[in-house]
Amino acid sequence: MEGKEEDVRVGANKFPERQPIGTSAQSDKDYNEPPPAPLFEPGELSSWSFWRAGIAEFIATFLFLYITVLTVMGVKRSPNMCSSVGIQGIAWAFGGMIFALVYCTAGISGGHINPAVTFGLFLARKLSLTRALYYIVMQCWGAICGAGVVKGFQPNQYQAIGGGANTVAPGYTKGSGLGAEIIGTFVLVYTVFSATDAKRNARDSHVPILAPLPIGFAVFLVHLATIPITGTGINPARSLGAAIIYNKDHSWDDHWVFWVGPFIGAALAALYHVIVIRAIPFKSRN
Repeated sequence: MEGKEEDVRVGANKFPERQPIGTSAQSDKDYNEPPPAPLFEPGELSSWSFWRAGIAEFIATFLFLYITVLTVMGVKRSPNMCSSVGIQGIAWAFGGMIFALVYCTAGISGGHINPAVTFGLFLARKLSLTRALYYIVMQCWGAICGAGVVKGFQPNQYQAIGGGANTVAPGYTKGSGLGAEIIGTFVLVYTVFSATDAKRNARDSHVPILAPLPIGFAVFLVHLATIPITGTGINPARSLGAAIIYNKDHSWDDHWVFWVGPFIGAALAALYHVIVIRAIPFKSRN
């Protein structure tokens, strides 16, 4: 126990508020910052780990849509909220599945399961354009297949109760829906950056193990807030998969909101993390 207490004491003092700037700041690091990913990495295409990561994203997004769309349909089929899990249950289904799937796939693909997360990490130079595009394609196919399996089990009921497709709710404007998607995705992607930050991982050894928990919890909280507005997208693959399988005009009328909003939110979170949170502080001359 004494050794652990010493580690905690030393770790807490390794990152003072005032740090040097420029190359001097870099020399004091006791953690390894991954180098920026190249824009194109042709060598990835010949690596099995690259293709395996895409398969993991496909399966994870497939399972995500399967469980969550079934949960949404179960709530909508019920005569009243008291006889179902309600909005809270839907939020738990989305957040809980993200927690489980990120935990399962983080060591293989990074556990994105969301084109907006992939886009944000790409902007922060955490992965190449080649890998980002591959992930997004596999995520979208996984979402389509997941929603398709749900419809295959109960086609009539699926079409009758909306198929879990995202739309802007009556009483809200498209601008309101867009704003909800931007802020909701910002919360999610900001949490992803914070939970996977290399500096924080070095300071707190428990962070990599617990990373899926705050990410899943962020998804849960965003769903609680925005289900009444847009049904909560914050994941373009999730919105695309449900819209394609449901395939009704009103599910496509607002569909752009569920791509533009999450991508703007992800870009803002990436900029905030890179420019503000991880900016090298000014050097103290005292």
